[in-house]
Amino acid sequence: MEDRLSRRTFFGVTGGAAVAAALPSPALPLRPGGAARAAAVSSENGLRAVTRAMELVAGGTDTLDAAVEGVKIQELDPADNSVGYGGLPNEDGVVQLDASCMHGPTRRAGAVAGLEGIKTPSEVARLVLKYTDHILLVGEGAKRFALSYGFREEELLTPESRQLWLTWRANRGNDDDWLNVPENERLVARPTGTINLNVVNSRGDVSSVTTTSGLAWKIPGRVGDSPLVGAGQYTDNDIGAAGSTGRGEAVIMVCGGFLTVEHMRRGMAPTDACLETLKRVLRATPPRLLLPDGRPSFNLNFYAVNKRGDSGAASFFPGRYAAHDGKAGTLRDTAHLYQRSS
Repeated sequence: MEDRLSRRTFFGVTGGAAVAAALPSPALPLRPGGAARAAAVSSENGLRAVTRAMELVAGGTDTLDAAVEGVKIQELDPADNSVGYGGLPNEDGVVQLDASCMHGPTRRAGAVAGLEGIKTPSEVARLVLKYTDHILLVGEGAKRFALSYGFREEELLTPESRQLWLTWRANRGNDDDWLNVPENERLVARPTGTINLNVVNSRGDVSSVTTTSGLAWKIPGRVGDSPLVGAGQYTDNDIGAAGSTGRGEAVIMVCGGFLTVEHMRRGMAPTDACLETLKRVLRATPPRLLLPDGRPSFNLNFYAVNKRGDSGAASFFPGRYAAHDGKAGTLRDTAHLYQRSS
């Protein structure tokens, strides 16, 4: 017997599958009485962000606007070397910023990548969402777009971030033409810091934002997960939102933000969804990035909130995250897969 389907049988089978796939998945049910609990979850540097976002949501501000106002605190803080103004530059000493956002109620997204000279890329990403039929603008085009909306081009390096770059450049090799600085002068590891913020209001409307200056000393033009919708953050207003900080390339390979929301769609609690995504990342990690005992040589963090207002976070190694339950913002310990080596 030939192992084949007739044309009619094929289209009968695939047509039914296509219809089933096209049907919308049911929304996560709200709490008794049809209400959600307003909540926000963010990376460890986001305690002020979750607090500000919840203040705004309590006053009726849209969740996306509240999220952007929250992350702007870090974008404008010169002491945060991982985001916005004062962010650490690429290997040429140029700060290139990335950001993306999603608005659950309208199911729209906006993003910018490789943006230079603008302190608050989250605001520019929101403009892409609101006023264009595009999702991602990059480089010089993204900057021209920002300037057309009245943003001013400014120097993003602070004296501290410039000095950190100069020190890194001088010490990156013994055989180059740069003199190594004294051993007691501060050297920084290669940070991958970012801020992700996910917000839900009492009606169950959800939004998310991720913004970063990217990997310090990166190859010019490198883009991580933060401006990629579905990787650095993702929102489905029927389910919730999730985002990440850490090694962006690892997140991109598993579409981490999207995957975490999909885990919640299957019924997982936010923390469990984050842990499950980390396990997927580990399975996709090439051997060169694994330690001899099989643990990853890098850290990665996921944060999630569902439509009901439950939130959580997880990381490879112990860490902390910021969360707000509608009453107070606190720093909490992440769930994690591994203990750090002693």
